[in-house]
Amino acid sequence: MKSIVDALLNRLEFPVLLAGLVIAGGLWGLVELMELARATTPHAFDTEILLAFRHAGQPDSPIGPPWLEGAVRDVTALGSTTVLVLITTATILYLLLIRRPSTALFMFAAVAGGQVLSSLLKFEVDRPRPDLVSHLVNETSLSFPSGHAMLSAVTYLTLGSLAARFLPDRRTKVFVLCLAVLTTVLVGASRVYLGVHWPSDVLAGWCAGFAWAMLCWLAARLLQRRKIVEDCE
Repeated sequence: MKSIVDALLNRLEFPVLLAGLVIAGGLWGLVELMELARATTPHAFDTEILLAFRHAGQPDSPIGPPWLEGAVRDVTALGSTTVLVLITTATILYLLLIRRPSTALFMFAAVAGGQVLSSLLKFEVDRPRPDLVSHLVNETSLSFPSGHAMLSAVTYLTLGSLAARFLPDRRTKVFVLCLAVLTTVLVGASRVYLGVHWPSDVLAGWCAGFAWAMLCWLAARLLQRRKIVEDCE
């Protein structure tokens, strides 16, 4: 049995193994957080973190200097539907211009699939927005999972993995991927600061988004090896 496991591990490349672990961990985390979101009363984990972003006894007053609220609104816009659609459209047009139609179609399918999955999860859990603190931006959709957090992960990680294949050395590849992760994290954190999501909503968005992005990366890798999707290199 050990020899079989060793042989399997030797055949698997480290990035593929890491992607598999991210997918498994993301799915496990999403399932656990769905149970928390379905509870009739908010978990202490959610309420304590949400209140930590407000002055004590003042749920309408966010912590930090006056300029911080505007800066956080700017950051959260990076995960808005408008911005993500513009970025995705620009990327698809660029891929078409450099004669990568299959890659452009795959990019569209990855982001659109993430949007559909996010909507299905929202309707399945049917969690309302938090009413513990004031909302610093207007939102009307359901709360779980955070669409900003999830779709930021899907879009920026997919873009990062595509861009990394064009870059010449490992340091720049790592930089681009870290930038994609950092942007995703900042967008998710901004949703809690603005009071429009419970922390568990954002964590679920990250879990689902990272898992979906890694699944798309594995699919792209397989399709490239079978010459269905053009290799960017």
